Amino acid sequence: MTQPSAIAVLGTFDSKGDEHRFLKDAINDRGDAVLTINVGTRKPSPFQADIDLFAELTQTQSLPPEDRDRAIGAMIQRGRERVGELYDRDRIRGVISAGGGSGTHLCSSIMKVLPLGVPKVMVSTVASRDMSDVVGTRDITMMHSVVDLLGVNSITEGVLDRAAAAICGMVQSRAVPNHGKDRIALSFFGFITPAAEKIRSYLEEKGYEVIAFHANGTGGMALEELAAEGYFAGILDLATHELADALKNGYCGGIGPGRFAPVRGNRIPRLVVPGGMDCAVLEFTRQNIPEAYRNRRIFFYDFRSAVRLTHRESEFLAGQLAEKLNRDAANVRVLVPKRGWSAADIEGGPLYDPSVTDAFMEKFRNELDGAISMESVDAHINDTEFAREASDLMDRMLRS
Repeated sequence: MTQPSAIAVLGTFDSKGDEHRFLKDAINDRGDAVLTINVGTRKPSPFQADIDLFAELTQTQSLPPEDRDRAIGAMIQRGRERVGELYDRDRIRGVISAGGGSGTHLCSSIMKVLPLGVPKVMVSTVASRDMSDVVGTRDITMMHSVVDLLGVNSITEGVLDRAAAAICGMVQSRAVPNHGKDRIALSFFGFITPAAEKIRSYLEEKGYEVIAFHANGTGGMALEELAAEGYFAGILDLATHELADALKNGYCGGIGPGRFAPVRGNRIPRLVVPGGMDCAVLEFTRQNIPEAYRNRRIFFYDFRSAVRLTHRESEFLAGQLAEKLNRDAANVRVLVPKRGWSAADIEGGPLYDPSVTDAFMEKFRNELDGAISMESVDAHINDTEFAREASDLMDRMLRS
């Protein structure tokens, strides 16, 4: 008999048994099937779990408490294997967990094995902290417990019940994505929003679906991961700005080595534009300009400010971008707007400095593989003329 697809209640039952048992009952009371999975590393589940990975692991290896990091690492590996297998067998359709710092790290790491669209809810005592590393590029919903999780009381009962209601509602989603159109991934950020809006419109007129990614570090890495999973027919990298922020430890710099890397086993045309490569976005205002930037051209934005790159920084980035693109020369083309690369990099604008742009382009041309076609448009990146040319070129790349 085929077992029904269920909501997985995943957690460290050795320390948060009452909380996870409450989640199980709250989900069952709403009519959904539950599969309980214990990933505690100190002792077996205090109640009968459907899958007790602590018991499974200790049959084959020890989980010594003095080696806490190794025990958690082993549990994450086993948990990802089992949860991935369960999903592949259509045994689970969503996952929920509750935990403190260690439980949040452990269970969120396991959740990441599930693909985009599978509901993932993490009730956490540390959800108000920086969760960028914990969530990463996955669609994990973080819910702040506000109070600590030490049993179920009159406050945590309400928090956990709302979390159970959330996961039950999420698994009932009826959205049916339209798979009839080729998808194009489009990277952009605030300073080139007009370009992104126009390009999206033109590409949609040509029959494509455009999926936008905020080039804020995580967005660029999510683009690459989904491309590797086969989501896109093409990539229009309108914003290469993440490299500049990675160099200067800026607001959008959280990229990894996989950014702009070839998609293994799949030919995906990629059109690259130096959008935002004129500046790095740093977190300071006109009231607290760091000493190192007081003689730079600065575009004061909000709580962030864009700093014009120097000749040396631009030349370094030109070499770095060329080196990355050369790895996939057969699938890459470059399109350069000649009159500026961001809203602030325009004649009369606060970051306009053609000499720095020229330094970038000279280095870029010298380093770029000759097999990569590079064209230019006598327009600003946010001009209609440039958007139309970028859209037409992307279309030609996909049809060739």
